[in-house]
Amino acid sequence: MELEGNILTTEGWCRGRLRFDARVQEILGERTREPGPGPRILPGFVDLHVHGGGGRDVMEGGDAPRVLARAHAKGGTTALLATTMTAPVEEISSALRSIRAAMDARSRGEARVLGVHLEGPFLNPGRLGAQPPFVARGDLDTVLGLHAIAPVRMLTLAPELAGHLELIRALVSAGVRVQIGHTLATYEDARAALEAGASGFTHLFNAMTGLHHRAPGAVGAALAHGDFAELIPDLLHVHPGAILATLRCIPRLYAVTDGTAASGMPDGEYRLGAHTVSKCAGGVRLPDGTLAGSCLTMHQAFKNLISLGLSIADAARRCGQFPAEHLGAEDRGRIVPGASSDLLVLDEDLALRLVFVEGEPIEP
Repeated sequence: MELEGNILTTEGWCRGRLRFDARVQEILGERTREPGPGPRILPGFVDLHVHGGGGRDVMEGGDAPRVLARAHAKGGTTALLATTMTAPVEEISSALRSIRAAMDARSRGEARVLGVHLEGPFLNPGRLGAQPPFVARGDLDTVLGLHAIAPVRMLTLAPELAGHLELIRALVSAGVRVQIGHTLATYEDARAALEAGASGFTHLFNAMTGLHHRAPGAVGAALAHGDFAELIPDLLHVHPGAILATLRCIPRLYAVTDGTAASGMPDGEYRLGAHTVSKCAGGVRLPDGTLAGSCLTMHQAFKNLISLGLSIADAARRCGQFPAEHLGAEDRGRIVPGASSDLLVLDEDLALRLVFVEGEPIEP
């Protein structure tokens, strides 16, 4: 297959032709500083935090991972991590069996499920946010047992809890990316977690200790020492000014949706783990008004970043290349020969016209 237009490569814009099958074969053309007339061809977006979509929640099991993978593919996500909620281990195990099935055989129209983001149960009960109250102390055997069902690529925990620094070291040695989140960590706790091998922060600013000039908290540690962090740029979870400040501090800040079953669906009630949540006015909330994930698509996240002043290229990196790098998925989130043909075709006004997952076209 072949596409022609303005191609965003890892070295910048190229005006020419892109030849590909399941993988990128060849890029032909000349480099340009900015895109010219015609379509923009971008790397597919990589979402490392997805709970649901299309009316289904990953904790339901069954075909829920496939449904959410189809729903998010229509919004420009070509690869994702299916993300669990805090729950009893047997319920998480059941969800992981369904995720494993979706990983083993991707069906037509679906984003590629790269593995599991285990958000909990090793969280601080004082910063649950929208997580159900099924927290547990970290246990390596529990994680390894879950990993044997479906690959746990990323895990969110509260580092200040007893034994969790040692758990971070063990998980990192096992190849799991550990993120700091749902935490009452002090600045010192969070910095110790980074030194132990934690590499990111889960939905930065949300469900963690904030920045104060005499108590910098987990946010202060992220701003001072973080290389990677995820953030939900729906402009509800984090004020635009805070996003802009963070962009000056964290080199590889990247977007996630924290998408729920409400993603791609009309206003109404949906499931989020053990909770019932409501979608209304562009947000998803618990009955008490607490934000509970989002209904954001990665395409909208990309456009929101551009609305804050980022270039197309920078916004695309934060929706594709940087999350892929954090996960160690070097063949995703970039257009280079040999990479997976996960591609987006956008009009000059950035409307999404076509999505390719591993070379297969999907209508947005």
